[in-house]
Amino acid sequence: MIISFRKFFLFTFSLFLVVSLAQGKKAMTFKDVMKFKKIKEYALSSSGNYFYYTANPDRGDAELFVKNISEETETTIARGFGGKFTNNEKWFACFVRPEFIKLEKSKKDKPENNLSILNLETGDQISEKSVKKFIFSEDSKWIAVQFNKSKKLKKNKKIGSKLLFKALGQENSLELNFVTHFAIDSLSNYLAYTISDTAKGNNGLFLVDLTQNKLTPTPVDTLNNGNYANLSWSKKSELVFTRAKFAEKGKTAKSELLIWNGKIKSLVAEKDYPKGWIIPVKNKVFWSKDNKTVFFGFKPFEEKAEVKKDSADIYSYENILEKKGLDVWHWNDPLIKTNEKFEFKRNRNKTYAAAFNLAKNSFVQLEDKEVKRIRIKKDQSSFLGFSQTPYQKLKTWEGSYSDYYIVNLESGTKEKFAEKLYDYVNLSADGKFVVYFLNKEWFLYNVKTKETTNVTAKIDVPFEDEDHDYPRKVNSYGFGGWINGSESFLIYDKFDIWKFSTSTVKGKNITKGEGRKNHLQFRVVKLDKKSNWFKADQELLIRAYSDNKKYTTVYKLNLKNNELEILTENYKKFTIRAKAEKNDKVLFTRESYREYPDFWITDTDFDSPEKITNLGTQIKNYKWGTPELIEWLSDDGIKLQGILIKPENYDPNKKYPVLVYYYRFFTQRMYNFPDIVVNHRPNYGVYSSHDYVIFLPDIRFEIGRPGLSSVKCLVPGIQKLIADGIADADKIGLHGHSWSGYQTAFVVTQTDIFKCAVAGAPVSNMTSAYGGIRWGTGLARQFQYERTQSRIGASLFEAPHLYIENSPLFYAERIKTPLLIQHGDIDEAVPWYQSIEMYLAMRRLNKDCIFLQYRDEPHHLKKYPNKLDYSIKMKEYFDYHLKGEEPAEWITKGVPYTK
Repeated sequence: MIISFRKFFLFTFSLFLVVSLAQGKKAMTFKDVMKFKKIKEYALSSSGNYFYYTANPDRGDAELFVKNISEETETTIARGFGGKFTNNEKWFACFVRPEFIKLEKSKKDKPENNLSILNLETGDQISEKSVKKFIFSEDSKWIAVQFNKSKKLKKNKKIGSKLLFKALGQENSLELNFVTHFAIDSLSNYLAYTISDTAKGNNGLFLVDLTQNKLTPTPVDTLNNGNYANLSWSKKSELVFTRAKFAEKGKTAKSELLIWNGKIKSLVAEKDYPKGWIIPVKNKVFWSKDNKTVFFGFKPFEEKAEVKKDSADIYSYENILEKKGLDVWHWNDPLIKTNEKFEFKRNRNKTYAAAFNLAKNSFVQLEDKEVKRIRIKKDQSSFLGFSQTPYQKLKTWEGSYSDYYIVNLESGTKEKFAEKLYDYVNLSADGKFVVYFLNKEWFLYNVKTKETTNVTAKIDVPFEDEDHDYPRKVNSYGFGGWINGSESFLIYDKFDIWKFSTSTVKGKNITKGEGRKNHLQFRVVKLDKKSNWFKADQELLIRAYSDNKKYTTVYKLNLKNNELEILTENYKKFTIRAKAEKNDKVLFTRESYREYPDFWITDTDFDSPEKITNLGTQIKNYKWGTPELIEWLSDDGIKLQGILIKPENYDPNKKYPVLVYYYRFFTQRMYNFPDIVVNHRPNYGVYSSHDYVIFLPDIRFEIGRPGLSSVKCLVPGIQKLIADGIADADKIGLHGHSWSGYQTAFVVTQTDIFKCAVAGAPVSNMTSAYGGIRWGTGLARQFQYERTQSRIGASLFEAPHLYIENSPLFYAERIKTPLLIQHGDIDEAVPWYQSIEMYLAMRRLNKDCIFLQYRDEPHHLKKYPNKLDYSIKMKEYFDYHLKGEEPAEWITKGVPYTK
């Protein structure tokens, strides 16, 4: 083969240039990670001409950018967040956070947020200090800004604060003091606000007529010591609100529900309340879409009678026992006490929904003590109600179930149509049909005829999760939406989209089996958040995920003729983020391991997409890894996949230290840009740029043998890396947290293939963990072992041998791998004594074990100093064991306790 000198020279020079550029790149440090910025907030204006986003470093001050997309100009607002555009795209406002260093140094009286108001046409900015809340009017002419209270008034929670109401771009404004609540009607005709003043006689509800030139407040209703709240406007400029008197300390305020439509009227007389119930001040008051109904809430009320006691009697049972501290745990309680406390706190201010019909001048109770939850949608005449009451005790060891009801808006009647459901339930917008999943099948319930039909029974395709490996009832792949009200509906199998007619109850695969044929999982992207259904001839955007290759692309599906059209073709991950409200402009991100998920704008045909952010340039100076998919067989012959991230300038003739990180399935992240943050996980950017190979394997579980399943999946994958000459057999480390923390602790009892291991928040003893509490929710951990993640599939009493066989603690004498354990001592998910048990066992057996106990930390570390400390220690640990670097003193000598 003859190569010209010119071509040889160009090839050599290009190779030299690539190597030189690569050699000029640096390894990422945790200091770099702290400075790395990611987009956390974003929004598109109503016509898609403007876009805002925030670039937030992991630690430090963020920046907010407002971009004029067509003119490609950008305004920067330092430390901005929580932005909003006016509907006419002429104004933008956002909060401005205090400087990070000031927030860090302040212990009391932290500096407060300011407000920046930006004129999008001129670029001029107006600032307001110490702002609590702001809203724009629907007609884009006004802004209302509520300020924080002064330090002097903050202690008085009853009184309001200053409100500035201002015409945008004009001098017309109004300042009001002691405002508690405010609302502008949708026609922008009125501002309503409530006053709670130190002078109690000034309390009341006031209106400002915005159609007049002069902003003049008019009192609508006043009450000495009055507490006005829950302002809600109809589209006809009728105002509903609650009125009460401030209650004495220890008492409960009782409200009344009133309406203003030119004059004040009480909607619900107290004599008509359900017996023993009140309308509380803390409430949810809103209108139906047709403005015919007002929704509000009642609450059970029990006035505690005062008992006169002789405080001088030191032998009085009442006086002494008043100070007792006791919780009684009864065997037949519906909930265990810890979960009962959690639910009590969560539902302390719960109201039970009711509806007032203005035409009938009457109300109905919708929720009650039996059917405590209903899903209210403003445009429906009936709702889904559900109750978990019959299954509360089962929640301890089996999981959550619900009975479902149709709740009629007109009458309040509740008709049960299904029992003990555990998966998806959806009521059509017109209230005619319900679709739900149970026992591997989809069912259609006809509300009028009360008939239930199994719609998938005769279809030879599974609609249940094909990757299900839990000892519980299998779930569905989800519901795709309604078409033409309730004419038909969409559901998914693993790959394809099916359309079912509610009249014929027949289904059709509208993606024509292309999903299953090509292993593409098709899912509908809902762009219009305000609509409850699709039109029969609508073109839908479809997200397609490759189950084999792991990329995500975008298709268009025409519901009229079921034609599929691919819109993107790159091996990337595409995510549709938003659509402009008034046209077809679409916001999306595109990413891969080597491409930051910057934002792009296009139309619904994905013609001529334009990149509108550029945070991806942050990685250009760092060594960056390259991912690839690898495959192997588990010890049970199951085909497995994993992601292998090779460092930049990977040398196939060199063997590398390997860091293994895992949980369950990880390969779906093949085209994800890595999360560059300091937390409890290994940071891929840091380890890859320091010449580690990172291995992210999938794990398939067998019920009753979760620990051994991990071993059977992990070890053959590691052996493949060694056989392929990638891994240095003596330099392989394992890391897992929570569920994979448990797996890590178990794996090292069964194999010596790992040089060292890190287990975050691991369960070590399933026999004691089974009887533990998940302190976050107060739930017993029994359900986790019998039915969910821990996958034992039986109680401790039915299969004690499985709890022992899957517990690392009972095999600790076999461990030869140095183990680093991390746990927060207020962990709300995994009791931290699980790590203590493992540490004490290894200590007693004279095994190499270090336990990092982080004080006052939950399941995932929250405090930045602790997150950084753990990240540094984790890398020091791996560097010592896998690279032979000088060990940090805490590894060799520990750290003495100091206050």
